[in-house]
Amino acid sequence: MTASVTQRRRLGTSGPVVPAIGLGFMSFVISTSTDEEKLATDLVDRAIDLGITFFDTADVYGPEHSEILLGRAIRGRRDGLTIATKFGNALDRDTNPDSRRLDARPEYVRTAVEGSLHRLGTDHIDLYYLHRVDPQVPIEDTFGALQELVEAGKVRYLGLSEPGPQTLRRAHAVHPVTAIQNEWSLFSREIEETSVPLARELGIGIVPYSPLGRGWLTGALRTREDVAGRRRNHPRFSEEAFDANRLLADEVTQIAAELGVRPSQLALAWVLSRGDDVVPIPGTRRVHWLEENIGALSVSLDDPALARLETLADRVAGSRAVRPGNLNREAPLPNGSIS
Repeated sequence: MTASVTQRRRLGTSGPVVPAIGLGFMSFVISTSTDEEKLATDLVDRAIDLGITFFDTADVYGPEHSEILLGRAIRGRRDGLTIATKFGNALDRDTNPDSRRLDARPEYVRTAVEGSLHRLGTDHIDLYYLHRVDPQVPIEDTFGALQELVEAGKVRYLGLSEPGPQTLRRAHAVHPVTAIQNEWSLFSREIEETSVPLARELGIGIVPYSPLGRGWLTGALRTREDVAGRRRNHPRFSEEAFDANRLLADEVTQIAAELGVRPSQLALAWVLSRGDDVVPIPGTRRVHWLEENIGALSVSLDDPALARLETLADRVAGSRAVRPGNLNREAPLPNGSIS
């Protein structure tokens, strides 16, 4: 029997109190068909029943499919949930969806939130992130528009995904940033260099995405044929990197076996051990994996296990993003220069 999630953590100094593990909804991008809706609803129903009430999506997932399916899944159960979504990747239906044209202009902020509210079937978004920093728009302009949404009651808290440190400081000076969302896992630890110390200095919560290394840390990937969809184009799943990273994943599997837990539980327990201000959002499409992930909350890591895990990230092959220039980006200053 799967235990309920009882551990709670606060996002930011005065942000919402949420379960120690949330649920990422990025996997629901295929369609809004009846079959996809059933998968999403079954997953969300089980998550809520087990105490997971923090859900993360974005308008660009699909695009729009993820928000639509989450909105349908929470219908009638919205009270008591913390719903996070993201904007800033313009939804260009007539162009290549992989282009991810950025748009953080104030006028787009106002348009984007209305679309997300409609798709989610709600009158407010609990945590609204700028998905990626727009290199053409000063963050003061974007956060000024976001502050108006907070004052109007359409949004309760604000966040940033993959911001540069100076951009984060400047945004926080306009309106408090409740959470940052960055990739953080045993395979990706760049966030520890500047983002984590700065977030803690400013009293900002940390929401790691891809805490399972985009699937590597589940122990389930043995050949490149096991990698589904767009992940196959990721540098860490390339032919050049695959075998090296599989050996690293095998080290995690071995340590997990010695502790009597699953690799995913070990990986999530490591992220959870980084601090009480950390709330990872592993994504899945299946109830079975959801229940397995929850088991991470009961895993304790001793010093020898932590020491064996310490150098993994330094040995990972391949960059952590297809478009590295889109990560940790700084916004221009109001005069047009870069901070």
